[in-house]
Amino acid sequence: MQTKTHFLLVDFLKTFAALTIILHHLSSYGQVAEDARTVLPNVMAWLFNYGRYAVQIFLVMGGYLAAQSLLKQEKLRTVHAVLKVIINRYLRLFAPYVGALLLTIACAWVARFWVKDEFVGQSETLAQFLSHLFFLQGILGLDSISAGVWYVAIDWQLYAILALMLGMFPGFRSLIWMLAIFCMASLLYFNRLGTYENYFIYFMGPYGLGILAQLSKNYADPKVSRLARIFLGIVTAVIVLSSFQQIWMRNILALVVSLALIIWGDRSYQDHKHMKYHKLVNAILWSSRRSYCAFLLHFAFILLANTLYIAWGMDQRHDGMMAIALMLISVFMSWLAANYLYRWVEVPSRTLKLS
Repeated sequence: MQTKTHFLLVDFLKTFAALTIILHHLSSYGQVAEDARTVLPNVMAWLFNYGRYAVQIFLVMGGYLAAQSLLKQEKLRTVHAVLKVIINRYLRLFAPYVGALLLTIACAWVARFWVKDEFVGQSETLAQFLSHLFFLQGILGLDSISAGVWYVAIDWQLYAILALMLGMFPGFRSLIWMLAIFCMASLLYFNRLGTYENYFIYFMGPYGLGILAQLSKNYADPKVSRLARIFLGIVTAVIVLSSFQQIWMRNILALVVSLALIIWGDRSYQDHKHMKYHKLVNAILWSSRRSYCAFLLHFAFILLANTLYIAWGMDQRHDGMMAIALMLISVFMSWLAANYLYRWVEVPSRTLKLS
């Protein structure tokens, strides 16, 4: 019987980052978040202020896994080969993304009857929806239909840039030089200017750290691995030295995650449906597989939670305990719905690819 190798740290980080972002958004939007602060002010403040840093985990993981995937591809020697992997990446993201957008639009329509809050937004337009389909909403300056979908657009940009770089620089030494330049330019300049936050260069720092971690750890050619480790060391030194001038926690977190992947990223376990795992390991694996769908869907349940809270009149009583209960129910429903989106949409859509 076939088995599939999984990596425990990778699955844990995917689950942890998705859960943290969901809780961050729950602490940020609507009357539910405001009233929950009256019961757990410190927890809610921490989630609001620091939960967004989990995006750095997503970015480092994205670079690490993208490099792992593209290194298994045939050499990207032609424009056709590069375009194929870029389009296939788009198709891989597309189906669950569209499903989540449609559910969010439906939930927002319901929410507008009761929730008079800016985060619900105006009714979606056709131009707005089409821009989301092509990951252009941020570049065109249009309002986002759902919290977090900007990351899907950025992930595709970063993956496309990596594929283009592999096509342009088939020699990995040149690729590593370019990665290091992009990485340091992003960390020291572009990542500190909001003007660039809708473009790949803003996020290339942590993404590049993930790529360098993959090349350092798992590339077969020892010369390439050694060069990747050298440049990872240089980027590390730049982050540490720049912290004496100003501490950027997101850069430090990205560095820590990339180093953790180098040390523990290859600790594997086998996926076998008849093998009995520890329950926690099973839960991590289950959640990791569905983390992308949960990330896509959770804003719909934030809208519904706030709608129920206001429709039932609990906002008039500022019922903090009920607000927290609705937050927990939203987390549970996000993963429950993600299970069905994963099984019914994401898995079947994996056949949508250019051969």
